Amino acid sequence: MSELTKKEQEQQVIREYLLPYLNLEKEFPLLPGAQTAEGVAGFIGISPKDLADARAGCDEQAELAAEELLKDEAFAELTTRLPFKKGDLLVALGDAATGDLQGWFEILRHVLEISRPGLELRFRNAAVRGDTSYDVLRRLNRAVVDAKASWVFVSLGANDAMRLGATPERTLVSLTDFWENLNSIGQVCDDVTGNPAVWVTPTPVLTAEMEKFAIFEGIIENTDLNQFREVFAGRKGFIVDPQGRRFGTPPDVWNYLADGLHPSVAGHSLTVKSVLKTLYERKSVKSSPLDFGINDAFFVDEEN
Repeated sequence: MSELTKKEQEQQVIREYLLPYLNLEKEFPLLPGAQTAEGVAGFIGISPKDLADARAGCDEQAELAAEELLKDEAFAELTTRLPFKKGDLLVALGDAATGDLQGWFEILRHVLEISRPGLELRFRNAAVRGDTSYDVLRRLNRAVVDAKASWVFVSLGANDAMRLGATPERTLVSLTDFWENLNSIGQVCDDVTGNPAVWVTPTPVLTAEMEKFAIFEGIIENTDLNQFREVFAGRKGFIVDPQGRRFGTPPDVWNYLADGLHPSVAGHSLTVKSVLKTLYERKSVKSSPLDFGINDAFFVDEEN
């Protein structure tokens, strides 16, 4: 079998690695070309059919992961007690780990569509690769306010904590600014939805593996990431995995892609478990006019 040409290798990387995160219609919502399959495919450099097939494959992987999770009776039990009402719109904000077309939010969507069809939940994945807390602030009006979201899932921290190659002495976003940005995001979500935000903390990274990939513009150190994760502590809302241990301690390598940053489907499935476990156990942080952590009436046990 002949070796792949450089162009073929590039195309393979695009299809197998970059394409799950290249959701250009979300990055450029005002550009007409980014809102068509032909425009997106042309920009990436593949055919519309290849784009459609690749995206369908990602969705199939997410659905298969959801079905596998639901085979576990203990996990399926977590879906029986949810804080959602019929017809609620669930919106996800964050970076590539959330925007991944076969990522945790897409797996969660399939889990809830399969297990609780009577709730008729709606889903909007507004996460964009590379987003920091500043970027999410800019997207709040369109993704949360205009959309009239019912619940908002926020997963941030990795890009904020990145140290760029040109400025390794500082993180991209300071801890102080990250704290302020999360405050603003949380307040908008609370005002619009009337429900507390669901904060999904960032997982550790495999820094040594990240350093092998030239695709990154910087590096993330777990010592920095630990500090950013601590900013979530005590925040109003549901805090998912506050210590970032859902991938294991130390984290298991099979929960990551080869780059050491992006989660594998196995890793995403663990995040789904953590999200539903947090909601099921009613671990809502205080400081809300309504204590969502202890109010039984707030949770929906029936589909109507």
